[in-house]
Amino acid sequence: MSVDGRWFVALDVDGTVMHEDGTIDAEVSRAVAAAVERGHLVTLATGRSWSTTRPVIEELGLTPEYVVCANGAITMRRDDTSPDGYVREHVETFDPTAVLERIRSFLPSGKFMVELPDGYRLYTAGMTEWNLENAREVVFEELLDHRATRVVVTSLDHGLDEFFAIVDQMGLHHVSYAIGWTAWLDIAPDGVNKATALERVRGWLDLDAARVFAAGDGRNDLEMFAWAGAAGRAVAMGQAPDEVRAAAGEVTGSVGEAGLAAALDSLP
Repeated sequence: MSVDGRWFVALDVDGTVMHEDGTIDAEVSRAVAAAVERGHLVTLATGRSWSTTRPVIEELGLTPEYVVCANGAITMRRDDTSPDGYVREHVETFDPTAVLERIRSFLPSGKFMVELPDGYRLYTAGMTEWNLENAREVVFEELLDHRATRVVVTSLDHGLDEFFAIVDQMGLHHVSYAIGWTAWLDIAPDGVNKATALERVRGWLDLDAARVFAAGDGRNDLEMFAWAGAAGRAVAMGQAPDEVRAAAGEVTGSVGEAGLAAALDSLP
């Protein structure tokens, strides 16, 4: 394929590439590899930290120039001299103190995690659902007054609808946030999301905006869909919430149906 014909392909991980149990369908792995073989530039754009994104890159056999992590707050660049093959090329940080204190006033029993610019994480007791390597448990007050790339908040005491209602009441300002499938809140620096990072990467690589393709399934993919769909293609997974499917120009099969494979196979 000529350089002009290649597509810039950005894939969400959880619920798009990967099942909830951490497995990837063979059909999806095949479709990713085939897209690369056809000359397309395939990368990941995920809410995950780099430490939990790198194994996915490796499992898929990808070696993209850039990888977007932490919902756009961290962009990694391939560097063969680095021990893990990548270095932090662009990092967005914020002081999470005010937002942490406000959320805690609404969710006193909430569980919190702060990710620092180097990827190290601080978390409060009860964050059992997360990969807690390169992390340590602290009391809430020790989360404050750090520069952070990401804040995650969970509540075991609330269903999703109730959690939505509480988040609405918080009136969070000057932060970007996405709410996951269950009652957890993922907070990024103000104005930072997958789309802002991917547009920066597109500019670095001097790629055609009409040949960008993004696939995802979550509310943290809404800005990415608007970015990709403006001139290229935005594809929602079949199991995505109604608002996410509505925001995409296309809907493919669910992650359980390996829907990503059909979407990737539709690329030239």
